[in-house]
Amino acid sequence: MEPIFQVTSEDQTDEYGRFIIEPLAPGFGHTLGNSFRRVLLTALPGLAIVSAKVEGVRHQFTTLSGLKEDIVELILNLKQVRIAGDIDKPAKITLEAIGPKEVKAGLLKLPAGLKSANPDLVIANLADKKAKLKIEMEVEKGYGYSPYEQRKTGGEIGVIPVDALFSPVRRVNYQVAATRVGGMVNFEKLALEIWTDGTIKPLVALKEAAKIVIAYFSQVIEPKKRPAEKKLESLGAAEEAHKLSIEELAIPVRISNTLMKGQIETVGDLVKAGRKKLNRIKNLGEKSLKIIEAALLEKGVNLVD
Repeated sequence: MEPIFQVTSEDQTDEYGRFIIEPLAPGFGHTLGNSFRRVLLTALPGLAIVSAKVEGVRHQFTTLSGLKEDIVELILNLKQVRIAGDIDKPAKITLEAIGPKEVKAGLLKLPAGLKSANPDLVIANLADKKAKLKIEMEVEKGYGYSPYEQRKTGGEIGVIPVDALFSPVRRVNYQVAATRVGGMVNFEKLALEIWTDGTIKPLVALKEAAKIVIAYFSQVIEPKKRPAEKKLESLGAAEEAHKLSIEELAIPVRISNTLMKGQIETVGDLVKAGRKKLNRIKNLGEKSLKIIEAALLEKGVNLVD
C-alpha cells in the first residue's frame, strides 16, 4: 500500500525546526525517525576550516605578542567558525585585524559565494595598538568529523592542521506517539526536531536527508554498476612510477649512468623523452633500450615512440 502522510512544521527558525510526520503505518515512526536521525547527523556535507597559518607563529604551542589568547585557544575558536555556501575544491580565506579590538568571525575575508554563519563569534582579542593578527586559512567541504591527524601540510612551517566538524546538523531528536485515522487508533505520529549550525535551514536538511535515503534504496531496486577500478588503479600506479628515479629501475648501472648524463633522471623523464630522443643519447644502443623497456613494463609504464 502506497504511504500517504503529511509533513507539517510546528516551529522553525534558521537553526531549529520541529516537524510532524503523520499518519504513519504501525512501526514506521521509529523506522523513519531513526533513519532520519542517522543520516542527518552523518551524511550531509558542510564546510569547515581544516588548517590555519598565523603570521609570526611557527607552531600552536606558543603565544603572539598582543594577543590575549594563546595559539591553542585561537585554534579552538577557529574550529567553531561556521561557513555557509558550497565549494568544489579547497578555498583560501583570510583574517586581518589591528588592535585594540575584539576580533569576530564577521571580519573573515571570504571568496564569492561563501559567508560566515556566526559572524558574532569572538575569535580573538587584541590588547593594544601594536597588536596585529593575520591568519591564512583553508576551508574544505566534507562529511562528519575529521581529526587533524588526517591533514597533510606538506611540511610547510607554520601551517597548523585543525580538527574539522563538517556536519551542518548539530542535534536531532525524535518521538513517536499514537494517532487516530478515522476509527483506527493504531497509526503513528513522528515528531522530529532538528538543530543546525545556521549554514542550512532545518527543512532543507530534512529534504536532503530524504534524498540520500531514497538514493540508497533505489540502488537496491535498480542497481548501478560501479566504474571499473582496475583501470583506475593501474593509472594511479603508473603516475606513481613516473616519480621513481632511474636508480630505482632494475637496469644495469652502466645504462643508468648513461641516462643521467643525458639529463634523464626519473621514469617520467624517460616517458617524456620517448624512443627517438633516447636513440640520440651517446652509448645508448638498441640492446640498452630493450632492457629499459622491459624494466618500465614491470612498473606498468610503456615507452612511446
